Amino acid sequence: MIRILAKSVLASAAILAAAGVSAGPRDTYVATPAAAPTKSFLITRDTSWQVRDGAYVATNAPIREMIACQLVARSAGALTGFSVNGEAFDGAELDTCNAKAKGGKAVAVRTETAQAPTN
Repeated sequence: MIRILAKSVLASAAILAAAGVSAGPRDTYVATPAAAPTKSFLITRDTSWQVRDGAYVATNAPIREMIACQLVARSAGALTGFSVNGEAFDGAELDTCNAKAKGGKAVAVRTETAQAPTN
């Protein structure tokens, strides 16, 4: 009985390998913060992010991409980039993500100097 089971498992593995199916890594998420990371890791809900080359990297996020981005921004601050499997968010997506950033979205403020009226 055990021999039959072992043969079945080996046969299944051979078929899957021939078909190109593997238990490879899941999606890779990379979040690049505007400020240098101050921690070596970050945890958002069910996702653990490790710092690699100045960016937070996760290989498993059981949530939608935008939610993952917003959760990192909420914890780490504004992001200058976010990608999933090497495909980067465009400017509009990154702006939506950064709207949830810790400290709020960075906005350029224009100040005008008031001049004294001349008589």
